[in-house]
Amino acid sequence: MPDLENPDDPQDGAKLKAVLVLVAAVAFVVSPFLAQPFTGFDPAQLPIPVDDPPIQPAGYAFSIWGVIYLWLLGSAGYGLLRRDTAADWDAGRWGAFVSLAIGASWIAVALSAPVMATILIWAMLGGALWALLRAPARDRAWNALPLGLYAGWLTAASCVATGTVVMGYGWGSPAAVSWVMLLIALALAVALTLRLRTPTYPLAVGWALIGVLATNGATAFGIAAGLGAAAMLALAARQIRA
Repeated sequence: MPDLENPDDPQDGAKLKAVLVLVAAVAFVVSPFLAQPFTGFDPAQLPIPVDDPPIQPAGYAFSIWGVIYLWLLGSAGYGLLRRDTAADWDAGRWGAFVSLAIGASWIAVALSAPVMATILIWAMLGGALWALLRAPARDRAWNALPLGLYAGWLTAASCVATGTVVMGYGWGSPAAVSWVMLLIALALAVALTLRLRTPTYPLAVGWALIGVLATNGATAFGIAAGLGAAAMLALAARQIRA
């Protein structure tokens, strides 16, 4: 544990933030073990129950969280042990801390309050993007790449959560709302992919859309999700080669 003798000193302030990010990451990783498994909002939680909304990915797609949790934990540990006072690493730490700290309680909230959980997941995405936009050019495997995977999944998950709540309150049919949220997710994902230049971001979005394809099969909506997934994976491949 670093010696935080003077919080007003820039280096001690950076060390403190590194500690906070690691603590938040540990809480985030532990949180799934303290709550029921989450693979989407329970339809009974909403005024108009909607079973299997089209925008919801197949349950197996949520397995990506295992990779996200371990990679973010490794990132936080590396940041504290090897880059605690590095200015380039410190630049995005508040965003990472806010996102992970909110994420530590997100499953518990989602199991009881879908509307609040939807608001919080957008806040998590905002913090993750803040950190990713400030990620250092070096150590990409320890900073930008895990953040990219995390932010990419959150982009898809935020749109899924929003769509589920909107249709659950009767503000649109499941089909219409799913189409709108798919288009919003793709627009956000393409714009952010081109801005962030981090291949794990489109990889995560593409994985989510493959899950949507698996849920819907060879329907028009499923095919659209599949084409979106192919586009995101192509962008990821292009950035990997660059």
